Amino acid sequence: MTVQRKPTRFLALALPFAALVVTVAMAVGHAQDRGGAAPAGPAGQGRGGRGQGPATPPAPREVPARTIPIPDTVSPEMQALIGRGIGANWNVAPKTDEEWAAAAGRGGGAPGGIGPGNQATLDQLGVKSEPTTVNGVAAYMLTPNVIAPENQNRLLLHVHGGCYVMGGGGTGEGINMAGLGHIKVLSVDYRRPPAAFYPAALDDVVNAWKGAIKTNDPKKMGMIGLSAGGALVLEAVLRLKAEGVPLPAAIAPGTPMADLTGKGDSMETNKLVDNVLVGYGRCDAMGEFYAHGHDLKDPYLSPINGDFHGFPPAILTTGTRDLLLSSTVRVHRKLRQAGVDAILQVFEGQSHAQYNNSTPEGKDAYEEIAKFFDKHLGK
Repeated sequence: MTVQRKPTRFLALALPFAALVVTVAMAVGHAQDRGGAAPAGPAGQGRGGRGQGPATPPAPREVPARTIPIPDTVSPEMQALIGRGIGANWNVAPKTDEEWAAAAGRGGGAPGGIGPGNQATLDQLGVKSEPTTVNGVAAYMLTPNVIAPENQNRLLLHVHGGCYVMGGGGTGEGINMAGLGHIKVLSVDYRRPPAAFYPAALDDVVNAWKGAIKTNDPKKMGMIGLSAGGALVLEAVLRLKAEGVPLPAAIAPGTPMADLTGKGDSMETNKLVDNVLVGYGRCDAMGEFYAHGHDLKDPYLSPINGDFHGFPPAILTTGTRDLLLSSTVRVHRKLRQAGVDAILQVFEGQSHAQYNNSTPEGKDAYEEIAKFFDKHLGK
């Protein structure tokens, strides 16, 4: 894979100049250690202290064009995924109602059926899918052929990804969790644009949870979601907390789409390196389409802006090439700052959600998530 960056001129001067900068910095540091003051910079370039102008923002870094090899530190199966090309439509958003309905897939934004890909995963992992309705919300009960003894009375509520628009009947992650974690999973088939806009998806997840806890002990339940589904898990906990509804015993928001404003370092550093989302583009346009004119900074759309105090224990998953690596890291740090027991697992070389499969790394990810739920869910 080749990533184009602006060329840096005078590259031969970089190392001598860096050495000069380090020498000067060391000299200044020694002076300060001896009680001296660092020399003031030019007017307007001080540190922002009294009597000095505001600090000048650091200049952006230019990176020369380079070739990024496929890492040999991952399994051959993961190497094949990392080596896939970039989709041609990553920066092309639907425009017409027909294009949006096509992007939404099965159901055109309304609840849809299980697709062929999901059916193959069901067969592979030995999981049975049964359509159901929970508190008026369409869903699928995913039951593995083998339920672990400790999971007999437990249930996970799953929220699929798809940039808030795609994925009718999108139970893929739920199937992996059920089959690899040997636990029952209730997968919510929430409403999506163009059939329904914000807050329809959030309402459906919250209502499904309220319905599920009528017949299940919330202390023995968790929530899991991926991408937009990971964000919806965070948003749902914010809503449930605000309404005083019992919370999940633990949550697993994977690579959450937690900031619809596009902030985060990896949105630039992993642009065109991530071969799934690729860059700020089609997926983000879908998120904005779902928001339907609402403020994208609203915590129920960008949960990174919410109050995480009182959240249940959380495990977050991402990869080193994930466009939403920063989104995941920022959520993890905010959870920890709120005193929440939170674990961050980062996988080598993976782009957005590339752990969502039965590769060795995918099995590893789901086994870690299963262990986390086992630790925090009541029996």
